[in-house]
Amino acid sequence: MSLPSSPSEIDPDTLTSARQWLQDSDSIIVTAGAGMGVDSGLPDFRGNEGFWKAYPPLAKANISFTDIANGESFTEDPVLSWGFYGHRLNLYRETVPHAGFALLNEFAKTKPQGMFVFTSNVDGQFQKAGVPEERIVECHGSIHHLQCSDDCSGAGAAIWPADKVAPQVDMAHCRLSSPLPLCPSCGAVARPNILMFNDYRWNERRTDAQYRRMRAWLDQAKRPVVIELGAGTAVPSVRRMGEGLGVPLVRINPREWQVNGADQVGLPCGALAGLQLLLA
Repeated sequence: MSLPSSPSEIDPDTLTSARQWLQDSDSIIVTAGAGMGVDSGLPDFRGNEGFWKAYPPLAKANISFTDIANGESFTEDPVLSWGFYGHRLNLYRETVPHAGFALLNEFAKTKPQGMFVFTSNVDGQFQKAGVPEERIVECHGSIHHLQCSDDCSGAGAAIWPADKVAPQVDMAHCRLSSPLPLCPSCGAVARPNILMFNDYRWNERRTDAQYRRMRAWLDQAKRPVVIELGAGTAVPSVRRMGEGLGVPLVRINPREWQVNGADQVGLPCGALAGLQLLLA
């Protein structure tokens, strides 16, 4: 099947099916990947080319995304690691969620069980858009929360908000120029509470609590529909969650929109355009 060149070319029968599922539902499960943030101006790193375009100093040093977004990086070069993550933290704080978030919030108000969000994004955009904290699973953690890089207290280790951290970054070298954030318990370097590559020190306690709340919510949702937004196949955590629920699924993705099964439809467009087609 060839990819339509614009949302206006989407099969009307496909759109009718998706709208009917949503009309008949009592709840919405939003599963969102990196593509959800593109319409807010956030980059979607697809390979090193896109990543290096955003971070020229790392390109010059031949440091890939998997190198810098790595659990060991805070041990090997925390100033460089915090240069990258400090810039990301500042960027996410400044970014305004696009209008699709508001469309989801308004539509969720029409459903008895409302909406639950499952996202691999660490940017906190759903919370910023007004989705209650107790209705979100961040399966890879959040940049807006910190933990000890040494996981100093084991199972009882603390996770705390990053509100008091104001990173200053020398972008010419992608290095932190302000003091390193430190663990209040042991004084080691703090790090974002994000699941990184090769990461055996990630503190999953906050995310585990989110999963428990989602399971309790799912017990109350009788006719849910999944709206999948910008979730790719390279790291398929989001796709697997939505597909594994066994309920109708609407996939919105400009590149990887294909689906399998009579209870799934794919819309080949970006997140905002797709949500406008479905909900506006």
